[in-house]
Amino acid sequence: MAFRLKLVPDETHIDFFRWRWLTNGVSIVAMIVSVILVMTMGLNFGIDFKGGTTIRTESSNAFEVSEYREALSGLNLSDLSITEVFDPGFGPDRHVAQIRIGTENETGSVTPDELNRIESALKEVDPQVTFASVESVGPKVSGELIKTAFYAVGAAAFGILLYIWLRFEWQFAVGAVTALIHDVLLTVGIFAAFQIRFDLSTIAALLTILGYSVNDTVVVFDRLRENLVKFKTMPLIDVMNLTVNETLSRTVMTGVTTALALGAMLIWGGDVIRGFVFAMFWGVGVGIYSTVYLAKNIVLSLGVRRDWDKPVRGEKKELDELSGTPFQDAP
Repeated sequence: MAFRLKLVPDETHIDFFRWRWLTNGVSIVAMIVSVILVMTMGLNFGIDFKGGTTIRTESSNAFEVSEYREALSGLNLSDLSITEVFDPGFGPDRHVAQIRIGTENETGSVTPDELNRIESALKEVDPQVTFASVESVGPKVSGELIKTAFYAVGAAAFGILLYIWLRFEWQFAVGAVTALIHDVLLTVGIFAAFQIRFDLSTIAALLTILGYSVNDTVVVFDRLRENLVKFKTMPLIDVMNLTVNETLSRTVMTGVTTALALGAMLIWGGDVIRGFVFAMFWGVGVGIYSTVYLAKNIVLSLGVRRDWDKPVRGEKKELDELSGTPFQDAP
């Protein structure tokens, strides 16, 4: 006897529009709060966007961040930030810290002499400390990266808008892109709220979220278009409810399996990719929410055509000849 795991029953009859004004309000408030968080708290830009030097230290001895900070206080370093890195994969004899030094010159990096002085000062506190990696980005490069990242996200959203407009109707495109903007804003907002490092890997995660979310939305829209042809007299809101219920199992299963893989990477993948994985994990959740609730609510408000199977001018005669019977116009 075969066993099949079902997260959602084969047939569901959930009224997804029952609280549509509440879900719309929650989405609007969440987007506004995200913008406010970014404007007030700002983003914890990584070295890619901020410019400067990042030093990753490793030691077999436990250390206190305050001791490292006190050891470097006399070196007159600009915009010094020291954080201890925690990871479940680290053993008891591996202690890692991240030291960020703001841009001091056009190159955006500390000089070899300054690097030697930093290492000497830390070795006085912890003789076992070593520099695992040193990364530097200049202010000019970091500024260009910010603009390029903004253009990349904008171009992706515009391309998705154009694609859905050509494949479906402009109402579908507006609903899908609004859902994408919702997903990106909420992801950026959570990064601002918890001051998670925001770097180029996060931009890659945002672009991946756009692709994941629009794929989920297009599946729902495709089924909606089929149902609009099948149920011509059924009210639009009922057709949409039927469509979401029919695709709910696929939406949930895809989201859960993706979340399981991301969850494993979030726990055991290491701190280097944790920001990217967290953005993806959060984006999958808000992407499912925006597909099920936000995108279709907007399409319902704008209205859609109900004659998808009706031929355009010039096709009626050709269809009559191919079928042998007159083509009946959709009611």
